[in-house]
Amino acid sequence: MFHRGPCFPEYPFPLGENLQLTIDSTQWHEGKPVESDHPIDTIAGMFAALRACWQPPDEDHARSDMQMSVRFAFKRNGEIIGEPRVTYTTPGVGDETKQVYRHAIAEALARCTPLPFSAAMGGAVAGRPIAMRVVDDRQGHENHP
Repeated sequence: MFHRGPCFPEYPFPLGENLQLTIDSTQWHEGKPVESDHPIDTIAGMFAALRACWQPPDEDHARSDMQMSVRFAFKRNGEIIGEPRVTYTTPGVGDETKQVYRHAIAEALARCTPLPFSAAMGGAVAGRPIAMRVVDDRQGHENHP
């Protein structure tokens, strides 16, 4: 029965309930704008909408190679549950720079929400954690502590 070895399932291991999105600041203009007339019905559509809402900080307030991650979840109606929580910031960054990026992320989410989810999509993503990582990899701007 086991052909002298262990029995392995024929399906892949589950990846968990976390949805992960990375937004590069050099590609922020490539997302698809949110249109309330066209409900979002896929994860890819949700990610495209979140990318379209991102606007990086002005280069005079930005920091090269800055990364910040936030974690949040949506309700069925496309609103965010509670406050997004910062889970990662590039080490060694000053409080002023952190605040600039927190503010930019908060503005992006405010521009997007509530997302116009279809009924099925709202049910699929409601309450599921979303980890959104923003990477400011634009070249040519100063580093600020």
